[in-house]
Amino acid sequence: MITFEENILLAPFTSFHIGGPARYFVRVKSIEEAIEALTFAKTENLPVFILGGGSNILVADTGFKGVVIKVENEDVTGDGQMIAVGAGATLLSVVAFAVSRGLKGLENLAGIPGLIGGAVRGNAGAFGTDIGTHIISVMAFNRDTFETKVFTHQECQFSYRDSFFKQHPEWAIFGVGIGLELGDAEELQKITDETIAKREAKHPQNAWSAGSFFVNPVVTDAVLRKEFETDTGIKLRDDKVPAGWLIDQVGLRGKKISGAMVSEIHPNYIVNTGAATAEDIIILSSLIKQKVRTQLNVQLKEEAQLVGF
Repeated sequence: MITFEENILLAPFTSFHIGGPARYFVRVKSIEEAIEALTFAKTENLPVFILGGGSNILVADTGFKGVVIKVENEDVTGDGQMIAVGAGATLLSVVAFAVSRGLKGLENLAGIPGLIGGAVRGNAGAFGTDIGTHIISVMAFNRDTFETKVFTHQECQFSYRDSFFKQHPEWAIFGVGIGLELGDAEELQKITDETIAKREAKHPQNAWSAGSFFVNPVVTDAVLRKEFETDTGIKLRDDKVPAGWLIDQVGLRGKKISGAMVSEIHPNYIVNTGAATAEDIIILSSLIKQKVRTQLNVQLKEEAQLVGF
């Protein structure tokens, strides 16, 4: 039997530490419990938000006037080169599980915050690795029809920071099947440790932020692409220029609006310095988009999901 809590503040459940209350808040550990929560929401004619680790979202100051379902199935099991994972497991715990078994493929994702469900939904990636590459299947439920389905890799439609589930939010991820290659556990642990250290050097992972706020855009301007490669010594991948570099080019590194600030270390991080509101974040992100569009003719798009707006 699930328990509905009322007017629960969402800020503590997000890495931004921002957000007002949920009208109803419920924790679920099975698809049956999720469907029970969805049935309640449908009966009461209320919107639904499925909450994972809260690491890539910005919740409105007014909160969410519906039912927030917190998925908490955290089981991680292995069979040979396959791993079965509940959507509520942290990405870091899945990486650690794979590495301990000498399974190769996820080590470059070490240190990315959040849960596996959200990582798959947004096809999270780092250092040349996207998680979607290793996904064999996804168990999901439809929050409108209550249907459950196992999606094949092809049906997941993974692309850069995108998937079928991101494009079709009515489908909520509940479990994931991952297929990996055999590797050397000791070497994989070394890569994992180095990856976490690189992420920490790139930006302190305990900062109050949603990680990279904008998707790295495809830039059609060959001159601008060349300028990036000359400036950084880095060869572009698929003509995607890092959003942080573009933000830096328009002079917004360290820009602050009330409690929201463009990170001094990594300009694609918008940081809550302690008392930022969602409105502060939105105003600052709008300024960033305007400056980059006006000065560089590039349109930035949020990677962070906006909730309750």
